[in-house]
Amino acid sequence: MSASRELHCQLNRVEPCLPRSARKPPAGPGWIHEIKHDGFRIIAVRDGARVRLLTRKGIDLARRFAQIAAAVAVLPVRSCIIDGEAIACDANGLAVFELLRYRRRDHAVALCAFDLLELEGYDTRRTPIEERKGALAKLLGGAQDGIAFSEHYSGEGAIFYKHACALGCEGIVSKRIGSPYHAGRAGCWIKVKNPAAPAVTREAEGDWSK
Repeated sequence: MSASRELHCQLNRVEPCLPRSARKPPAGPGWIHEIKHDGFRIIAVRDGARVRLLTRKGIDLARRFAQIAAAVAVLPVRSCIIDGEAIACDANGLAVFELLRYRRRDHAVALCAFDLLELEGYDTRRTPIEERKGALAKLLGGAQDGIAFSEHYSGEGAIFYKHACALGCEGIVSKRIGSPYHAGRAGCWIKVKNPAAPAVTREAEGDWSK
């Protein structure tokens, strides 16, 4: 087995990094902040011509989300592993989970890509978050159907959170600058939910929690 293929096998068994919940974003410098979209968490695995879109339970949704799979298949690399959120947006560009739940727009589901775990056989998980995101942005290049880079904000988290809530987003995720990628629940990623977001009600009811 090649080193790249062995690495892919190892990463396939690794849990995605999960943010810890908080009531407010971390204050001060040392953090970047991203929109938390209401969708399906997906690990996109490219190994040669093969593309898999794995859920947290290990289910491959590549056939269901064909647009994402096609976008990952044409990236200018032989292998990569990308962490992101599969989302379906309404007319205003807001990610709406119900569109995924009832499969109303499977053909138009896109991956909002926010992290890079492997690139051309190199395990990037120990690389600082800002460097992983820089490499991911370079890999994705310009905008294309099926996959988009998740931009981040480096200013005060409370300001970013206020604007995210005003837009109707699910919330934000703050990530500590310089941190590696941790499997499972990690304190270097902090999520703050928008109390008015549908996801909060859905999870309180125990329905489709993520």
